Amino acid sequence: MFQDFLDAFVLTQGWLLDQVVQPPLLALGLGSLLEPAFDGVEFFLYGVLQLGVAYLLLRPLEYFRPVERWPDRKAVRVDVLYTFLDRLGIVPLAVFALLSPFTLSLEGWLRFHDVIPPQLEDALPFLETRPLVAFFVYLVILDFFEYWRHRLSHTFRWWWALHVIHHSQRQMSLWTDSRNHLLDDLIGGAWFALIALFIGVPPGHFIGLMVAIRIVENLSHVNARLSFGWLGERLLVSPRYHRWHHAVDLPEGRQFRHGCNFAILFPIWDRLFGTQHLASGLPPTGVHSPALASPARADHFWAQQKDGIAGLIKALRATTE
Repeated sequence: MFQDFLDAFVLTQGWLLDQVVQPPLLALGLGSLLEPAFDGVEFFLYGVLQLGVAYLLLRPLEYFRPVERWPDRKAVRVDVLYTFLDRLGIVPLAVFALLSPFTLSLEGWLRFHDVIPPQLEDALPFLETRPLVAFFVYLVILDFFEYWRHRLSHTFRWWWALHVIHHSQRQMSLWTDSRNHLLDDLIGGAWFALIALFIGVPPGHFIGLMVAIRIVENLSHVNARLSFGWLGERLLVSPRYHRWHHAVDLPEGRQFRHGCNFAILFPIWDRLFGTQHLASGLPPTGVHSPALASPARADHFWAQQKDGIAGLIKALRATTE
């Protein structure tokens, strides 16, 4: 049955490339982009699957076991827009287009200087015959660096000016994961791609690793009363665990300098680096910024993007004065 699914997936990917993507590329003289376009179609199809799985499995949880019920869900709609732009490849395609010249130049420089990024399989040959184990090890390494990317986005004022858009949502739901300023997405995409390049992530693992991370991120933002239990909360980021990261306030005596629970997948990083907060409550989410949470901003994509740029400029000016 799984093989039938894979066969259907590959057939659909080929059909979309041949019938939808290839004709305009050839007409514009961009035939050299057919190979990355094939990967782009694969990313798009995985995004469709992710959206389907997230909606079918997580939306019922939000309906039957919500943390909060909102008479007006208007503020959630903009997060749905963010999610479709991200999961269906619009934002990733823009990130790829902007980063592609740089990554190609970097790869060319590395090849010219005989620098070959190491792979785990070189140091641990037994992983060659254990692809699932290798996948998990790469996932742990990438999650370690994602923890630090996330933590730094709360540390630098200029970066926080962009990332605060993600935290400004007071109606956090499964859709909130993709609510990011476009520049924040660009930085995150560059970070992930460069780390993957330098640790030698095989091309066959790259999209799968991104999908695995994004599925857990959808789950961690869900508006549902869902706990993984004492042990599970310490092994994998849960909705309860991540909700404290989005909390408007932490309890007295538990304030961290730049926040808490930065881990994307594995809470062990928060435990190791002193940023973990374990609690049974389900706090309200958002930030102390009436402007960001105002009706004019709460459901307006371009207003949020404008706010991010304005905050970035203000932060950069403050550092130079």
